Amino acid sequence: MNQHPAWPHVEKSRDRLHALADRVWGMPETCYQETASVAEHIAELKHQGFRITENLAGIPTAVMGEAGEGGPVIAFLGEYDALSGLSQQADVAEPCPIEEGANGHGCGHNMLGAGAMLAAIAVRDWLAATGTKGRVRYIGCPAEEGGSAKTFMVRDGVFDDVDIAITWHPGAIAQVMRGSSLAAGRLDFTFTGRASHAAASPHLGRSALDGVEMMSVGVNYMREHMSDLARVHYAYLDAGGTAPNVVQAHAKVRYVVREPTAREMMKLIKRVEKIAQGAALMSETDVDGALITVASELVPNGPLCDAMQKNLEALGPPDFSAADHDYAAKMQATMTADDITGTFALAGMPPVKDRFLGDFLVPSEIPPIDLPGSTDVGDVSWVVPTVQLWGANYAIGTPFHSWQMVAQGKGAPAIKGMIHAAKVMAATGVDAFLDKGLIARARADLKDRQGDEGYICPLPEDARPPIEEMP
Repeated sequence: MNQHPAWPHVEKSRDRLHALADRVWGMPETCYQETASVAEHIAELKHQGFRITENLAGIPTAVMGEAGEGGPVIAFLGEYDALSGLSQQADVAEPCPIEEGANGHGCGHNMLGAGAMLAAIAVRDWLAATGTKGRVRYIGCPAEEGGSAKTFMVRDGVFDDVDIAITWHPGAIAQVMRGSSLAAGRLDFTFTGRASHAAASPHLGRSALDGVEMMSVGVNYMREHMSDLARVHYAYLDAGGTAPNVVQAHAKVRYVVREPTAREMMKLIKRVEKIAQGAALMSETDVDGALITVASELVPNGPLCDAMQKNLEALGPPDFSAADHDYAAKMQATMTADDITGTFALAGMPPVKDRFLGDFLVPSEIPPIDLPGSTDVGDVSWVVPTVQLWGANYAIGTPFHSWQMVAQGKGAPAIKGMIHAAKVMAATGVDAFLDKGLIARARADLKDRQGDEGYICPLPEDARPPIEEMP
């Protein structure tokens, strides 16, 4: 295996960033509330000598560290938000919360941020060692889980002078992400009615809860008449109280609307808004709808994907030990056959029996697979050539947003996969400085994929990061 010049620099800082990933795992904070987590990231950036810019796009938990001078700007995107209700003890192969109902890192963002920073540090060290002109940035992006912070950051110019963006996501099988994703919008609908005694004077009341429930019926009837790839989900934020003998005067519901493109998503949102208005008419209530976050679909970049694929193949898969496989086997025993099949399907592969970890590479001829979910990396990819890697961190079959993912978040396989991803990302970043034509080819590819209309930010002009709304 030929040694890439970036890899020794990754090795030099791996222990510090491993420690950062573990610390963030131990302080899980959700959407826009990542104050302790971002403080840890800022402390490490300061230790590494990066120039710090805080409060990006008016978001207190967004941060940028920069190193180097002149030349191209390569940005590594990190995340560190957790999920609610997924508290779980590390390395325990059964549901065992640290604190019932508390948060947990059920999507691996404790490693996502640390791994991306490790790659940025390695590229910074390579720039300094070789005297190469160029700037490297680590951009800490909060609230990926539903808050779409990157969309606000794109709108407010955080990425305007970035030449290439590089990131990754923890997973089970190492692979370059060559597909797209679903665009997503989150809307809150607040119904307001009139309270009344539900027995003595029900005719005087107007139930906001009735409005929410009739809206659900209307959306469910719409499902037959939307595209097969569209998705609509909802959750009650306020059901109007716990007293059934009071006509509910207020109720609130949150909807997530997904489509393969942002343009189609916005059309479907208009239909959902009409249903809300109809439900308000039928229940004789008032409704106020607010679009609070949006994320556009991913735009893959051919030249950057090819460059990252070359580095992934040169490095090979992570070197997992027998103990790692035993650990993963115990975790995999808690999963279903469908979980395991689904992981292989996401990689575009048929299932392989008795494979516990991703100690192999996906054949390069496998066609791109579009993500079945959404990410605010999509908006970055519309304005900056962007490339992402799936990491090999978890037992094959591990469901995203699950206690099993939290349990493995500090395990040896997870951290080995993080170091592996950092090497692939760092090598791709260094290649952007060594290959003088890579940035130009990546820009040309993005321009072709943008089409004539280019990027249209789906956020309303007056939209602000929903820092108060999301918790």
